[in-house]
Amino acid sequence: MSLGSLALVLHAHLPFVRHPEHEDFLEEDWLYEAISETYLPLLQVFDKLAEDGVPFRLSMTLSPTLVSMLRDELLMSRYARRLDLLCELGAREVHRTRADATFGPIARFYRDHFESLRRAFHDRYKRDLVSAFRRLQDAGYLDILTCNATHGFLPLMQQVPEAVRAQVTVAANHYRQHFGRDPAGIWLAECGYYPGLERLLASERIRYFFVDTHGLTDAVPRPLHGPYAPVFTEAGVAAYARDPESSQQVWSTEHGYPGDPDYREFYRDIGWDLDLDYIRPFIQPTGERKNTGFKYFRITGKTNEKRPYDPLAARERASVHAGNFLFNRQRQMEDLASRLGGREPVVVAPYDAELFGHWWFEGPQFLDFLIRKVAYDQKTFRLVTPSDDLREHPENQVATPPLSSWGAGGYANMWLDGSNDWIYRHLNHCAMQMVALARDFPEAGELQRRALNQAARELLLAQSSDWAFIMKTGTMVEYAQRRTREHLLRFQRLHEQLRGGKLDEGWLSHVEGRDNLYPELDYRLYLPA
Repeated sequence: MSLGSLALVLHAHLPFVRHPEHEDFLEEDWLYEAISETYLPLLQVFDKLAEDGVPFRLSMTLSPTLVSMLRDELLMSRYARRLDLLCELGAREVHRTRADATFGPIARFYRDHFESLRRAFHDRYKRDLVSAFRRLQDAGYLDILTCNATHGFLPLMQQVPEAVRAQVTVAANHYRQHFGRDPAGIWLAECGYYPGLERLLASERIRYFFVDTHGLTDAVPRPLHGPYAPVFTEAGVAAYARDPESSQQVWSTEHGYPGDPDYREFYRDIGWDLDLDYIRPFIQPTGERKNTGFKYFRITGKTNEKRPYDPLAARERASVHAGNFLFNRQRQMEDLASRLGGREPVVVAPYDAELFGHWWFEGPQFLDFLIRKVAYDQKTFRLVTPSDDLREHPENQVATPPLSSWGAGGYANMWLDGSNDWIYRHLNHCAMQMVALARDFPEAGELQRRALNQAARELLLAQSSDWAFIMKTGTMVEYAQRRTREHLLRFQRLHEQLRGGKLDEGWLSHVEGRDNLYPELDYRLYLPA
């Protein structure tokens, strides 16, 4: 009999980036890199585990914006071309390094790797990764979660409750459309929670959500089991908390596994290292350099003199680290079981999915080793999802978590800061205007309905927490500011045309084609309750 449970949670999300007006757009690389480095490798790991009969349970968010992009034919066609280019680059690299005893084997590794991804994308998954993840859920391996419609940070939206409701309702309906069931759980963007939010979750039949550690330890009344058992909110929706110990082992810059010297160095890529004329066909058409995914060096240490990457040595380290993670969870479960008394502890270990493969190339291998070791090398704990835990433990303490997030500082300062605070007066103003439009046009004609739906779409896209986060962190700031302004300006133009009774159908068709998210969207969800 196990002493406790481990709930691994991978949060897969990207903001909606789709630019049909450009043949090649740099920020679309966020999606293409994530498919090659995270989503396809994770699918290959999960499918191989299932084929080998390895029992496992794992929770994974597929955010609505990510699902929409993975099912967009334009983006998937562009990704297919990207894979073809990577395979061509692999062949060229094998030829270039054919006489190099050090880098030749690494070039062959990458050639084989990208050709394997191309076969999997086209032949095994038929260019439909969402269906592949859904099959794993239907087979009982994954518990797929939804997320706010556009990853809006809800604590800073509560001034307009209808806007918060729209983020939740659109997400739940989108999930039902793509996965054929109610979402059991939701990953609140940035783990952003405020008291009362659970009532909206309950109205969509969502059973659980996640908060950071202090979101439970500071709850009222104080939870008896700390962050190692959920609490029920007043609405009956369960809140699970992040375990700091298991997070530290993987996330920590100084002490986490991904910093091991044998692992692949993320910041050395042939897109920057090789001669410009040679690499030009595989970078931006402007000649601007970028990462290609061909990285020939290991982390080595805090030095600019990097040693060549050895995939086999890195794989061995992933196995060692999986064993270490397993050992630490066993000791943790033994300690918790001796202290909690009566309630089997559940340790929740959430991570951004893109850590596994994108930032930490060996991350999918680590998960493969870990899941197999949990299944066959120990009996101290089990892998579960929160759905499993709630089914086995239907009675839990009732408490109210405080406003919190998993961002730096634990509250809202990542998304409300001198770098980005200018956006909120505009977002809240537009949200209030959207509520008024829904109220004043309850039975719109066909063209009005299209304009109202597009206004709602532009508002949702402007509310993405990704833009405020990027402004705060100082990466791609110009793009984040531009996206925010563009969506707000389009909303205002639609608002003015609706109020003035003069709709520009040609321009409306144009923006519908650019921002084609949620074709099923109904603006009336902004009607006051």
